[in-house]
Formats: sequence, structure tokens, C-alpha cells
Amino acid sequence: MYPRSSAQDVHRCDVCETAIVHSYCDYCNINLCIPCTGEHISDEYDIYKIVPFQERRSTLIYPKSCEFQCKDCNTFVCSSCMASDQHTGHKFIEVTEVYKTKKDTIEKDTKEYENLISPKYEEIVLDLENQLANLDGGYEKHTTTMSKQGERWHREIDIVVYKMKTEVSQIKVKHKRILQKHLDEIKHIQSLIKQTLLAIKEIKNSTEVSPTIEYNSKIREFSKLPPKVKVTLPIFIPKPIYCEKMYSLFGQIIPLSTSTEENVLSQNQPKTSVRELLDEPELVATIPTGYKELRSVTYKNDDRIWTSGCSNEIKCFNAHGSLQQTIVTKSEEVPFDIAVDVGRDLLYSDGIIGTVNKVKNGQTEELIELQGWMPCQLCVTSNNDLLVAMYNDDKTESKVVRYSGSTEKQTIQFDDEGKPLYSGNSKIKYITENRNHDICVADCGAGAVVVVNQDGKLRWRYTGHPSVTKKRPFEPLGITTDSQSRVLTADCNNHCIHILDQNGQFLRYIDNCNLEYPWGLCVDNNDNLFVFEYKKGYVRKIKYMK
Repeated sequence: MYPRSSAQDVHRCDVCETAIVHSYCDYCNINLCIPCTGEHISDEYDIYKIVPFQERRSTLIYPKSCEFQCKDCNTFVCSSCMASDQHTGHKFIEVTEVYKTKKDTIEKDTKEYENLISPKYEEIVLDLENQLANLDGGYEKHTTTMSKQGERWHREIDIVVYKMKTEVSQIKVKHKRILQKHLDEIKHIQSLIKQTLLAIKEIKNSTEVSPTIEYNSKIREFSKLPPKVKVTLPIFIPKPIYCEKMYSLFGQIIPLSTSTEENVLSQNQPKTSVRELLDEPELVATIPTGYKELRSVTYKNDDRIWTSGCSNEIKCFNAHGSLQQTIVTKSEEVPFDIAVDVGRDLLYSDGIIGTVNKVKNGQTEELIELQGWMPCQLCVTSNNDLLVAMYNDDKTESKVVRYSGSTEKQTIQFDDEGKPLYSGNSKIKYITENRNHDICVADCGAGAVVVVNQDGKLRWRYTGHPSVTKKRPFEPLGITTDSQSRVLTADCNNHCIHILDQNGQFLRYIDNCNLEYPWGLCVDNNDNLFVFEYKKGYVRKIKYMK
């Protein structure tokens, strides 16, 4: 067998191809035996970098003999150049330091491409492809409505039906062209990202200094995501039949409405795949908390479950139910609600004194202080804003306020007609943010789940699902969302959980896991549902997705 081709053989010299390797030339990237080493360095000795074979590829390849970089001129220099008049008074830095800094940047950029930017572009492409895939179904509904209207108009209307179907078909072509154009642009950018990623991986794995130093990050360029295209379907409105004005009275087609919505990169928005609901949800674990009346539960990315009840203690458990930490509120009053921010610091609302507090490194600091309003339920959004549900001192008004740190950014209180979105009382209003940035509130006093978009515009209300077995009034308490943008809310009176899609359509109940008075909800990164029972003080871990 050829000596260098055997998988069982030791490393051989690349020059003579027979002797066992002893050294390695980091400059030429070749294996050398002892005799060939001497021959290899016999001419121009200074340019070669001979190291033991075990330390191969450990020597930086400098451009020429320059081991410094002039910070003023941004050029490589040797010790002689540093002393020249051209660089008098300039500042210098070792190339190794620049090299290490750039390597760190490349490592960071690689992770950001792989874990954030590329998955986000895949999500955008999937959304556009889904729009294209569902296009025919949406347009088919309109053509069917037109056909039924045409049947009522008999023979004399056939020509009008033909004209309007043609018009819809033309709009459909335009609709498809808009989406396809945007999709092509996105895929082109994806291609550029992949090319860039391949290039920087090559630099990452190389020991050559020049390409590394010359590397310019394009993260800022690619992080500016293209706008999200939304093209609404045309609307067909049937009208009464008047033969003299047949065409104009047959109906109206509202043309395409194209709008864009800003895409935002979020570090806390992982790539997800479609997951279906289990036919029968499964109870995985039961965690006793020691609370007599458990009020809140929250989870944040590290298998740590924070709980609070009708005491001044906030307890943290691991996923196996072991107590990890206990925090006592600063005022020694019962916290109204708890949340965890992206920095994994605990937040809690103190409705008695009207503050929202942060616990950081064991120290409690006041984050928000309110006058005339009582802070209640909390939610940390995907971009680390804080949503606070609150009611006024008179208990006649309720609202949701968005904060960035301690600064108020947005108030959500009324709909477009000036009517209150939420019931005006002190009853619990748990709050959560969906993956599409909708703000979902379980308004117990109104017997409804109220959902607005990120601009505070009402999207939908859910007031329960007709059932012969669920006979008590629907008064939702806890609320959370999962990776599929489904909304889950606790129906304490009927001992079950309602699962809705992101548009408020009822999907199913979770009512088979021996739940008693379910109160608060949260979902972990694997879409496991944590339900706390108010009276027993148990936290139930439930698997409900395939």
C-alpha cells in the first residue's frame, strides 16, 4: 500500500514522502523530517518558521517583517519604519493584538450570521412562500362569491361575471408579482449572506494575518432587514340587482393594498418549526411550592421557575422542583406580580406603595414609581420593554403602559372610538406579548381576552367557547403564548385551559390533567406549559404539543 495513503500510518514527510515527520514549516504549511528540515532552511533561513510537528499552525504569518501597525496611518510597519520621520509621534500597536481583536469580531459575526440573521431571513422567506401558497385559496373565495351572485342574475349577467373574474385574475397576477419580486430580493440577500459567511469562515480558519486585518464586518449592512410586505386580498361586495346599471351595481373590487411592516432582529426570537397539538395533553411533573395561595409564575430561558403567592416571599425553583432561592420584598408586602427581564433580573410590582422594583445581584432597586395608579401585572417584551397593567386609585379605569427602563413609551387604554379597551376595576389583568408583538390581556372583570397590536389597535376579543361541560362563567386569569403564536389562558372557574390561535379562534381545551383552579401560566423554550393552582400551591408541568 502507498505509505502516505494508509489510515493506520503515521504522518510522513511531505518532501521525501517516506521518513516520519519531525517538524512543520508554518510558513510553507508542509511536514518535514529531520534531514529535509535542514535542506528546507538552507536558503533564506529567515523566512521559514520551523516548529515541532505537535505545534504546527501556531505561528502567525506576518506581512513581510512587519510586526506592528501604525494607528495613525493604518499600515503595517517594522521597527525600522517606526523610527522613521514618516511615523514621528504616531501610535503603534502590535499586530498580534489587532489580529486577536479581529478574530474575536469574526467569531462574533459568525455566530450572529448563523444564529440570528440567517434564521430571520429564512423566516421572512417562509412567510412570503406561505402567502404565495395561500394565494389561490383566498382568491377562490372571491370567485365563488361572484359565481353565486351571477347565478342569481341569470343569462344577462354572464358577461359581467366574465369581466369581473378577469379583473380579479389580473389583480391576482399583480399580487403574485409583488410577492415574488420581494421573495427574489430576499433570496438574493440570503445568497450574499451565505457567500459572506463562507468567506469569513475561511478567514476564521486561516492563520494569515492580512486577510484577517483587512476583514470588514458587514453585520450592520445585513442587520438592516428589508421591510415586511403585506398585500391584502381584494374585497368583493355584492350589491342588489338593477339591470340598467349591471356592471357598477354587480359589486365592487377593492384593489390591492400593499403595506410594509418593519422587521426587527431579536436575540430572544429563536427559529421555530411548525408543531401540532397533542390529541391528549400529558401531565409531566408536579412541583409543590409551599404557598397556600399561589398567584404568579414566570420562566426565563434557564430552567428557573419564579413563583409568588399571598406572602412577601418570592421563590425560585429549578425544573425538578428544588428550591433555589427565596427573596423577600423590600416593603414586606405581597407582590402583585413578578417577571424576569432579558438580563435574568427579577422584577415585581408592589401595588400597595405603587412601585415596580428590580432585584439585581441581591439588591432591590425601585424602577418605576406611580402616582394615582396601582401597578399590577407585568410582562417583559422581546425587546426588553416592560408592560405594566394598572388601575387608578378610584378603581374606575384600567390601562397598559409600556416602559423602557423607567421611561414611559406608550399607553394603551382606548379603542378607535374612544371606548375603554379594558374593564375599569381592580380585578386581575394578566398580560403577555405574542411572537407577532400583539399584546394579550386576560381581563377577568370583562370575561374576555383582549388583544391589541403593538400600536395599541384592537385586533380581537375572545369571550369563551360554547360548551355543555363548562357551565361556569368565563373569567380568564393567567395568559401566555407559545412558539406557534398560540394564546393560552386559564379558566379558573371551569378548571381548564383554553388554547386559541393568534387570531382568537378557539382550538381546544386542556382539561384532562387533573387541574384545580388553574391561575397563572407560562411556557418554557420547549413549549412545556407551567400551570399554577391557586388553592393547592402546585405548579403543574404539562406537555401539550407534539
